[in-house]
Amino acid sequence: MSGERGAAGVLLAGVAVVVALLGGALGLAGAYLRARVEAAAAADAAALAAAPVTFLPFGASGGPAEEAARFAALNGAELVSCTCPVDRSWEARTVTVEVARPIGLGPFGTVRVTARSRAEFVPALLLGG
Repeated sequence: MSGERGAAGVLLAGVAVVVALLGGALGLAGAYLRARVEAAAAADAAALAAAPVTFLPFGASGGPAEEAARFAALNGAELVSCTCPVDRSWEARTVTVEVARPIGLGPFGTVRVTARSRAEFVPALLLGG
């Protein structure tokens, strides 16, 4: 029995290391998932802001892409692309934006999480119909 002395301590240390590694992995996964949700929210805001500006400025200081970039930045993201053509007709139109949000993953460096969103704008609804 004297040869087994301290075996429980070694086992406990091994279990503590495994628990610490799992905790760290769960923390990184949580940070990544949070960044995905925040990127999706930024993309939604950017698309919703850009859509009406394709018809009229509605107080925006630039075009639809500038408005999308502004709202993406307000939500901690960067505009990657904006398919937001200006269209002064009364036809419905859909804009598509893609944003990226950087996230630090500790020892794994920084990763850019991207999200895409679309928004439809129907100018005829401004007439109350």
